[in-house]
Amino acid sequence: MDMVTNHRRKNTSLLACRVAFRIMILILGLSLLNPTKLLAQEDEKKKKGWLARRDSIKQVKIDEGRGFLSILGGPGYTPELKLLIAVGGLYTFKTKREDSLIQRSSVNGSFGVSTTGAIVSKLYLTSFWKEDKIRIYAYLNFKDMPDNYWGAGYDEGLNTPQSDSTTAYHRFWWQVNPRFLFRLKKHLYLGPALDFNQTKTRNESPGVLADSLYQKYGSNNYNGGAGVILQYDSRDIPVNAYRGMLIQFQAVFYGGWLGGDNNYQLYDIDFRKYHQLNSLEGQTLAWNIRGRFTTKDVPYAEMSQLGTPFDLRGYTWGRFRDNSMIYAIVEYRHMFKKRALEERGKHGFVSWLACGNILSDIEEVDNHWMPNFGVGYRFEVQPRMNVRFDFGVGRDNFGFYFNFTEAF
Repeated sequence: MDMVTNHRRKNTSLLACRVAFRIMILILGLSLLNPTKLLAQEDEKKKKGWLARRDSIKQVKIDEGRGFLSILGGPGYTPELKLLIAVGGLYTFKTKREDSLIQRSSVNGSFGVSTTGAIVSKLYLTSFWKEDKIRIYAYLNFKDMPDNYWGAGYDEGLNTPQSDSTTAYHRFWWQVNPRFLFRLKKHLYLGPALDFNQTKTRNESPGVLADSLYQKYGSNNYNGGAGVILQYDSRDIPVNAYRGMLIQFQAVFYGGWLGGDNNYQLYDIDFRKYHQLNSLEGQTLAWNIRGRFTTKDVPYAEMSQLGTPFDLRGYTWGRFRDNSMIYAIVEYRHMFKKRALEERGKHGFVSWLACGNILSDIEEVDNHWMPNFGVGYRFEVQPRMNVRFDFGVGRDNFGFYFNFTEAF
């Protein structure tokens, strides 16, 4: 009897050990599988699947030539606006959907409000028509903002102290600038340009009221001008070129014949070159040399000014102005490859070096060069259409810029 009991006890103990061992194996397996990690991985797979479906829908629409809208918002900081919150949109479309060769046209715009109380907006059109035999461009700009006016000339911009009593005033400004180009032969275009703009000022500080140019042109200036553009353009994609070049000459004549208050002329020469550095698209060396020259009675608000989001990013827009300006920019652009794939990804960066000069007379070109450099992040919201976040540094200022498409 004792032997039977002992045998049963041994079997029970052995069974208990086996059950305990299996439970330990199960617990160990579950711990290695990590349910939390599995759930996170499943969420990541779902997210990637959703992004892939979204990108697939976007690509189908784009391949079919249909319109597509991308909307983004974000902060910015510029020396003249301070902290800025902006929302922007990029809408691309084909003027003829069944044309597989024509480029996609684009409209990009933004609206922003800054901590200074400024309200700024813009709308830029780049469009291609009739198998690229016709190109229509248009700039619409609007600003209602507290601003500063240092006077005209490098020395005034450098030495005039910024304050409520020396430079402050409130500026209201708008511009409508359409251009129509017609193809003469491959890469060569010619056409008319129009420009209408108005500047109104109020709350002028004593320093602004004492300025001789302000006294000459006053607080309300409306300008209307018309002219001609000659353009050679071999860029593969004008809004974000990887290769090719642009050589453009523009002459616009302003006067009372279009209802303007002032008679003056504008001559603009713009040269841009893009070089793809290797077989993988997205690694580009780009440079831009531009000269803008005005003659006769150009009002202070329409003088050549450095420090825009398209030239010396980092300087205060409007601080340095004169009859003419020249600048040069060299920029390296790099789009990263997709992981484990030999194709362009959606993320990238840029870096640039630049210098510029403002002058009242072309003989002064050797004086007062202003250095500039910066870096930026790029995210491709649509094929070959980037949103850019640039950080630029000037002589004693810096700026953070949020825009669609490249600076040049």
